Amino acid sequence: MFDFDLFVIGAGSGGVRASRMAAATGAKVAVAESRFLGGTCVNIGCVPKKLFYYGSHYSHDFKDSKGYGWDVDSNGISFDWPTLRDNKTNEVKRLNGIYQSLLDSAGVELIHGRATLLDMHTVEVDGNKFTANKILIATGCGPVTPDVLGKEFIISSDDVFYLQNLPETIVIVGGGYIAVEFAGIFHGLGVETHLIYRGTNILKVFDLALGEKLLEQMKNSGIHVHLETNVVSVAEQQGGQRLVEMDNGIKIIAGQLMYATGRDPLTRDLGLEDLGVELRPNGEIVVDEYFKSSVDSIYALGDIIGTPALTPIALAQGMAFVDTHFKKKPRVLDYANIATAVFSQPNIATVGLSEELAKHRYPKIAIFESEFKHLRHTLSGSDERTYMKLVVDETSDKVLGIHMLGAEAGEIIQGLAAAMKAGITKEQLDSTIGIHPTAAEEFVTMREKAR
Repeated sequence: MFDFDLFVIGAGSGGVRASRMAAATGAKVAVAESRFLGGTCVNIGCVPKKLFYYGSHYSHDFKDSKGYGWDVDSNGISFDWPTLRDNKTNEVKRLNGIYQSLLDSAGVELIHGRATLLDMHTVEVDGNKFTANKILIATGCGPVTPDVLGKEFIISSDDVFYLQNLPETIVIVGGGYIAVEFAGIFHGLGVETHLIYRGTNILKVFDLALGEKLLEQMKNSGIHVHLETNVVSVAEQQGGQRLVEMDNGIKIIAGQLMYATGRDPLTRDLGLEDLGVELRPNGEIVVDEYFKSSVDSIYALGDIIGTPALTPIALAQGMAFVDTHFKKKPRVLDYANIATAVFSQPNIATVGLSEELAKHRYPKIAIFESEFKHLRHTLSGSDERTYMKLVVDETSDKVLGIHMLGAEAGEIIQGLAAAMKAGITKEQLDSTIGIHPTAAEEFVTMREKAR
């Protein structure tokens, strides 16, 4: 009756996982993609960004090594932007090939082109029509750039991975994780970096202390931070420079102006509205706990449904979608205690409730904190500090939140996230023997309440 049992629009993390796993059940599956395989994460997100992060961090390592007896002559060190950029691009191409192989080996038909919906069972791609019993939307999100005078001279985080030249100065607008991460990356690569944010504190969706302490360290490192500030205009200057004017009267001449002020779902002009698919004002698709939209045959998952926009969540949703609709084993995802990290410099990682949220949800909480200089920096001379925090329900002794600012925070919090899922208590943390000397052992040695 239909050409396919499942037609997926979008070959990002969630779309590829869902299509592969559905095909493994014997279903006939197709996936349409107009850009690149692997979606934002593989191509213009977490993977290339982490490679840039590694590249930028070497400048800190060279500086820190002097305290350990290494004679690093700054005149003998040079950085070549095209090498980092092109090696990153080659790695992304390799990953694209892996995704292609995964789809091929699973028997999924890949259709190149932009797909739109004609009716609840029909998709059109570049003039070709395909029918499917179920249609899954997994198109992800794209950057949002406000209407600023001179908007055409602004780049987004999508563009930054392919810059022809590394600017001497860059202005980054935003206070979320993308803006903060790229501020650290460019500063580490030797670029004069300005971070502009309209709010009073960066990373406002995280525990308040994390943003405050990171902000202090960013300023100490030499990043120029302008809070409660907005860009009012940008104009092109001789030589391709950008003249950035702010509402406080300050003007900055920079090689690039990058906006990282949010990402919106790529759901417009797919034909969803015409079919009566319910959308939120920002374009998110409203789905139930099994990923079904308001139209029975149309489903959605990933960054476009209002759940946390994280690659592992999209992957988990793809698996749950297939379990429910193709294996007939309905499964609902648990979105509590999802760990996440910000690859700022230093890193941030967190799992569970912030202190602020815990205060609203629990009548009595206890806060345990520790701030110290990492052992590595006792000789390096760096002023970088490590900060750790536990949020505990005093009634049950259950750990509600674990937060860290410091080197390898993501690696440390990942293991603690499993303990959080298991319902760990403060007493159980206290009874755990630490590994010495490590920063991570501090999480099992915090005995005194901060408040």
